[in-house]
Amino acid sequence: MPAEMRKKLGDLPNAADAAAAIRAGKTSSEELVREVLRRIETHDSGIGAYLSVDPDSALEQARQADRAVREGRSGRLLGVPIAVKDNINVRGQPCGCASAILKGYVSPYDATVIARLRAEGAVFLGRTNMDEFAMGSSTENSAFHPTRNPWNAEHVAGGSSGGSAAAVAGGEAVAALGSDTGGSVRQPASFCGCVGLKPSYGRVSRYGLTAYASSLDQIGTLTRDVRDAAFLLKIIAGADGMDATCLDRPVPDYEAEAEAGCVGMRIGLPKEYFVAGIDPDVEAAVRRAAAALASGGAELVEVSLPHTRYAVAAYYVLATAEASANLARYDGVRYGLRAQGAATPEEMYRRTRAAGFGTEVKRRIILGTFVLSSGYYDAYYLTAQKVRSVIRRDFDEAFARCDVILAPVTPAPAFRLGEMVADPLRMYLSDILTVPANLAGICGISVPCGFTPGGLPVGAQFLAPAFAEGALFRAARACENLRGSFTR
Repeated sequence: MPAEMRKKLGDLPNAADAAAAIRAGKTSSEELVREVLRRIETHDSGIGAYLSVDPDSALEQARQADRAVREGRSGRLLGVPIAVKDNINVRGQPCGCASAILKGYVSPYDATVIARLRAEGAVFLGRTNMDEFAMGSSTENSAFHPTRNPWNAEHVAGGSSGGSAAAVAGGEAVAALGSDTGGSVRQPASFCGCVGLKPSYGRVSRYGLTAYASSLDQIGTLTRDVRDAAFLLKIIAGADGMDATCLDRPVPDYEAEAEAGCVGMRIGLPKEYFVAGIDPDVEAAVRRAAAALASGGAELVEVSLPHTRYAVAAYYVLATAEASANLARYDGVRYGLRAQGAATPEEMYRRTRAAGFGTEVKRRIILGTFVLSSGYYDAYYLTAQKVRSVIRRDFDEAFARCDVILAPVTPAPAFRLGEMVADPLRMYLSDILTVPANLAGICGISVPCGFTPGGLPVGAQFLAPAFAEGALFRAARACENLRGSFTR
C-alpha cells in the first residue's frame, strides 16, 4: 500500500467504518488487506498471533469484494479482513485447534458464523493461535508456539483465544472470531486491551465450532470497540437448523441499542467480585469505570453472587467431563495424525492420542473420565450440575435488582510468560470471575477501562441476563464513551 494511503487510513479502522469506506470508494478492500498483511509480515514474528495466513487467498477475496463494489453489489462486511480462531471451520482452510493430532486436516465446510460473514463479503485472513482445543488461559498450551501480548512481549496474551485478541490489539486484523467456554474471549480481550464479547448460550450457532464442552461453548468476537461487537453480533446471531441449541429469537438492532446511553440504568457491583486478592490496579480501574457510569446517569447498586466461590470447581468438573466425550473422536482413524507401527487398533488409538495430545488436554481428559466413572458420578458430576443451577439462580436474583453487572474480568492483569505453566491449579483459579457467566448461560463483554502503572491493559466486565445483549451493549458503549479510548 502506498505511503499516502497508509497515512489516509492511519490506524486500522473498525469493521463498520472499514466496510463503509470500501463501499464509498474511499479505499479498496485490496489496499486494506495489503496493509494488514504487511503488518502481519512485519510484526507477527514477535507476537505469534497466527498459526497460518494465506495471502494469495486473502488478496483474491479482496479483489472479488472490489469487483462487487464496482458492480453495485453490497454487503455489510464487504472487503473487511477478519481473523478466525483455529477451532472454527472455514472451508478450504486448516482447522487444527492448535493441536498435533489434527495435523493436515483441512475443513470441507464453513461454520454457520463463517457462512454468514462470507455472505456479507468478509475476507478471511487466516487461522489464529489458541490453547490446544481451547483448554487454557494463556495460549501457552498451543502445540506450536505461545502468543505474546502486543503491549509487552514478556507477558501472555491470555487464552484460549489469545491469538485472536493479539491480532486485533496488534493491528493484524480489523476484527476476529474466538470462542468462550469459561472466559476464553473476555480474558484475552482484557489482557490485550480490546473488546471481547461472549453472547448468551443459544444466541449464536455453534455449528462448525470444534466442540470442547458443548453446554458451555459459545462463539464470540474480538473487536476494536463496542460498536463493532454489536455490528458483528447482528450478522452472526440468529436461529440455525444445524444447531438445536441455537434458539429461534429475533435479532434486535444491537447498534441502535448500544447508542442509547446509560441514563437510568441500574449497574450492579457484586461484592464477591471485589474481594481481597484482586489486584489493586485492576480494582481501581474498574471502580473508575463504575464512577464514570454513575456520572453519566446510571445508578450503582450492590448485589451478591454468593456461590461464586464454587464456580471454578464446578466448571472444571463439567467442562472436563464433556471434553472427555467430545475428544474421543480423535483416534487416528478418519483424519489427522495416525501413529505408525501399531499391531492392533487399540495400540494405534493409544499411540495416536499419546503423541497427538498435549499435556493439558491429557490432564483434562483424564479428569473428565474420572468424574464420570462409576462410583464418582454422583459425588462430582451430579453435584457440579446442582452447583450450576445455584449459580444460575444467583444471577437471576441479582438481575432482579439491576440491569447489568459490572466487575473485573480477571483478578490480575496479564501475567508473565511461563509464570503459571507449572502450576495448573493457580491457572484454573484465575478463571474465577469469568466461568460463572458460562455456567449460567448469560452474556458478557470485556471493555478496556485503563492501564496498570506498568502499561498493561485492564478490562471491565459487563454481564447481562440471557438474550439481553442490548442492555450489555448499552452499558458497555456508555462506559467506552465516558472513559474514552484506551487503544493506541
